[in-house]
Amino acid sequence: MGKIRIRTGRGTGSREVDDGGKDWAGDAYKKVQDEKKKQAANRMVHTGRGTGSKRLGDMPDSKPRPSTEGMTRVTGRGTGSRKSTDKGQQ
Repeated sequence: MGKIRIRTGRGTGSREVDDGGKDWAGDAYKKVQDEKKKQAANRMVHTGRGTGSKRLGDMPDSKPRPSTEGMTRVTGRGTGSRKSTDKGQQ
């Protein structure tokens, strides 16, 4: 498409990047996350307030998001409700 300018470093700098699909949330981010995990599989991560550590490759894969279709979803500060239509991760 084109170039967009994004702000960096508390708004003091900027950088031009290609305008493309945003992989910041949802199923697209899961794919990006799994790819990064494969690249850094040999790296150590610390767990439990820094008391434990394990390799990133030994961590379990992320699970698909379950469907909540048909469940009741509370809306409007708890005063209303509706049926959910979220089918989960496809």
